[in-house]
Amino acid sequence: MIKSYKLRRGLANTFIYIILSILGIIWVSPLAYLVIQSFSGDKGSVPQHLFPETFTFDNYIKLFTNTEMLNFPRWYLNTFVVAIFSCVISTISVLMVAYAFSRLRFKSRKKFINIGMILGMFPGFMTMIAIYYLLKAMGLTQTLVALVICYSAGAGLGFQISKGFFDTIPRALDEAATIDGATRNQIFWKIILPMSKPIVVYTVLTAFIGPWTDFILAKIIMGDARDNYTVAIGLQLMTSNDFRNDYFKQFLSGSVLVAVPVTILFLKMQTYYVEGVTAGGVKG
Repeated sequence: MIKSYKLRRGLANTFIYIILSILGIIWVSPLAYLVIQSFSGDKGSVPQHLFPETFTFDNYIKLFTNTEMLNFPRWYLNTFVVAIFSCVISTISVLMVAYAFSRLRFKSRKKFINIGMILGMFPGFMTMIAIYYLLKAMGLTQTLVALVICYSAGAGLGFQISKGFFDTIPRALDEAATIDGATRNQIFWKIILPMSKPIVVYTVLTAFIGPWTDFILAKIIMGDARDNYTVAIGLQLMTSNDFRNDYFKQFLSGSVLVAVPVTILFLKMQTYYVEGVTAGGVKG
């Protein structure tokens, strides 16, 4: 019986590992191809072989030096600025809303929570046209300020996971601090946040990745204002019919550079990210 069970378990594990390995190869292959071809020194605009015959850094160098037509450094800086400001505003907004719903008891609290969850179910692209015309009426179209507003204004609706994390922190800490004379504001900034590093990291990562990788909303708002393009719009422009022959290899290099900041953030903070997700799943 024991040998039969071990045999079945071994076969099952082997089958699972084979399936996971195949899926892993399928997932990694496009990324590996992108990185390898970004160093291609072969002639021609579009890679003709799976592995380049020659390797070079020229594609990365041209990306930052050949800026007469397509200014990648400017787009990269635009994206970084928008992502940083949106990340800071969104993180503060989400954490403060989550703390209020977790700790405070006020009239219609449940209704506000339910409304926030319902609104979060609707995809963002449903409101993009309306947002565009509102920004146009305010004279903010084709500006980086418009992107920061759009990315951070509704961030507070994503309070659910952060609220679940705050629910796991004992209320006795709040009560003890209140007895000592601390205000709600002091409790939040000096007691709760220092204890909430995992959920803060999780919120920072999600708030940064959204603006960093978004394409549709940025494209609608920016229109043809190339100087204010973000990286996503710029890379898409490189693959258009007008620029594909001259910029396709630079597009590959730019795609690699776009992934670098996000990859570094995840590698450095993945432990806190997982803790934030798992602890934030508590129902409260």
